[in-house]
Amino acid sequence: MVTLDFHPTGRHFLQIPGPSPVPDRILRAMSLPTIDHRGPEFGVLGLRVLKGMQQIFQTKHPVVIYPASGTGAWEAALANTLSPGDQVVMYETGHFASLWQKMATRMGIKTEFLGLPGIEGWRRGVQAHLIEERLKADTGHSIKAVCVVHNETSTGATSNILAVRRAIDAAKHPALLLVDSISGLASAEYKHDEWGVDVTVSGSQKGLMLPPGISFNALSPKAIEASKSARLPKAFWAWDEIIEMNKSGYWPYTPNTNLLYGLAEAIDMLLDPTFGGLQGVFARHQRWGEGVRAGVKAWGLELQCTEVASQSPVLTGVMMPEGIDADAVRKLIYERFDLSLGTGLGKVKGRMFRIGHLGDCNDLTLMAALSGCEMGMKLSGVKLAGSGVAAAMDYFAGHPVQLPMKKAA
Repeated sequence: MVTLDFHPTGRHFLQIPGPSPVPDRILRAMSLPTIDHRGPEFGVLGLRVLKGMQQIFQTKHPVVIYPASGTGAWEAALANTLSPGDQVVMYETGHFASLWQKMATRMGIKTEFLGLPGIEGWRRGVQAHLIEERLKADTGHSIKAVCVVHNETSTGATSNILAVRRAIDAAKHPALLLVDSISGLASAEYKHDEWGVDVTVSGSQKGLMLPPGISFNALSPKAIEASKSARLPKAFWAWDEIIEMNKSGYWPYTPNTNLLYGLAEAIDMLLDPTFGGLQGVFARHQRWGEGVRAGVKAWGLELQCTEVASQSPVLTGVMMPEGIDADAVRKLIYERFDLSLGTGLGKVKGRMFRIGHLGDCNDLTLMAALSGCEMGMKLSGVKLAGSGVAAAMDYFAGHPVQLPMKKAA
């Protein structure tokens, strides 16, 4: 049997941008006995998590919960709103935007991939004016949807979704707005209703602090109406049966009961007014991102995301100098310091690594991660301008958390 808990002492530092560490109280909730998913207790649980997820997405409309990864929710969003041969515009911000575009093509959708050329398009967020220009040129309204990624996990760029909605509106175009917020939800500010999103896709293993295995489609009335005439094949992913059964807290198939226990606990943690609720969550992540970026700047290294306004509160991509293999640096850091960092993907493979600062995290967690990075880069021969650890310490010490910590019993 494979040995999974193989760390000899201390704890493993999982600083990839998802799956993120799972808090003990969520693990304990998930360990409770499984109940009958057709019994009365489950209906109470179902209604609780459905209402809670509406609060997390900031929507009053249905949120569909699937026993699947985020990739499944990608497919569900497309299958429920589109028909074979439909044309969509997708915006390339990184590796995950590219994977969603690849999926859409395989499903028989005609995709047009907008974006800046080469690696530059992977170093900033969505340029909404390009979407507006393209939609204005589509006078026949053949484009049925615009698909963008809110927080691009492969690059550390967070896009302005409200700007995309305004671009669609400025073009006076009826296209649906589909958004992937798999790594953004419950970490970076997100307002499904206020920003005019039609379908938001997300998953459990990032800001929600759960293991992989739950995914979501948050819907708008316009998206639900579109689903009534959409002709792409769907059965498991179909919204109609799920929405109907969810009214009483149940699903048309077996849901992942114990993960829903964990989801209920995660919702309680995220909405806890003691720590500022969702606004406290967003402020906490923004502060962590600023602290980590202060460290990277002190090292004298480039940030993968060069557009300051788009730099993510969820993760930071660190570019390695010419001639340095980022994956070799990551390997050394893992082997010497028991610290996992995200690899570069697609166009930036081998050129950068990613530091996750999301979910079950705190200042000292990040100080340990930055220490491991600094030691590992020095051992790998990376020339550093200064101490990123000292810079991050100064940032965190000089920018205290504004919310109270719970008092000891």
